[in-house]
Amino acid sequence: MQMTWLSSAARAEMLSKLGLCVTLTVTLLTASLAEAQQTAKIPRLCLLTPHPVAELHDRYDAFLRGLRDVGYVDGQSITIDYLSSDGRIERFPTLAGECLRLQADIIVTQTTPAALAAKHATRTIPIVMIGTGDAVGMGLVDSLARPGGNVTGQSHMAPGLSAKRLELLKEVVPRLTRVVVLANLADPVATPQVQELEQAARSLGVQLLIRDVQTPDALPDAVSTAATEGAEGLLTTVSSMFNVHRASVVDLAARHRLPAVYPWRVFVDAGGLMFYGVNPSSLQLGAAKFVGKILKGAKPADLPVEQPTTFECVINLKTAQALGLTIPPHLLVLADEVLQ
Repeated sequence: MQMTWLSSAARAEMLSKLGLCVTLTVTLLTASLAEAQQTAKIPRLCLLTPHPVAELHDRYDAFLRGLRDVGYVDGQSITIDYLSSDGRIERFPTLAGECLRLQADIIVTQTTPAALAAKHATRTIPIVMIGTGDAVGMGLVDSLARPGGNVTGQSHMAPGLSAKRLELLKEVVPRLTRVVVLANLADPVATPQVQELEQAARSLGVQLLIRDVQTPDALPDAVSTAATEGAEGLLTTVSSMFNVHRASVVDLAARHRLPAVYPWRVFVDAGGLMFYGVNPSSLQLGAAKFVGKILKGAKPADLPVEQPTTFECVINLKTAQALGLTIPPHLLVLADEVLQ
């Protein structure tokens, strides 16, 4: 067999060329990986919320934690656009259109009007509800078990919640005969709640003074006229407007010495008497799981809507004392938290 020998100079030249090829290969591979990373699309999430921009960081802390748990970090592996209606439900259709302009990959909604606006805007982009009322009755899904479209997520309402708040108010004020109910009847979930309250009121021997309040400016007159008509307690329907303007609602209840049971914990933190309902953090954590599943390939139509199964009760004893009320001992025992 014939052997070919290379001189030292020839070997050096060959090794130099090999090194250059290796360098070029590594450089090309690195450039290709960098280009792939740059072109890989980070999913865009559009969140339709009634809450003011100043409150969003605190309001959605649980949702952001839930997203991190399923592998999505805002600003790194997902982009989140917060679009606030500032408590005005009529703004949601415009905000839903903005989600389409932003080319959102998924839309997350808080409140029924937000979900309805999103579904009206698109039947293809997945929509996850953080909290909504009667999703079936509102036409958002075909059924809870089989949503059948592009909407799924969490419901914040369950049958009997509104009636339970009236029952609790009656327990705190046994001689209660008249209750003012603040209801934004422009919100599609208000009427079913009012109907449930009316049925419960008949069995409890209580007269309801229904006040249709569609703007925050109408709150003072609604409460003061009801107090003049003999209201001895106050309830609100689940509505984003009352939530956003909870400080005004709580202040009016205190000014007219009206005990109240509210649908959200933040009312009690603002000085309200009692809260009975769903923990909003649990709704947000659940919604984040839906987002994770959908972004990883699941279809909303195949993900059943979840309803709350556990509820919380929080009582503000300082407010009770200011109203001259004695909270029944059994309610203090059953409460999840008592604020002193």
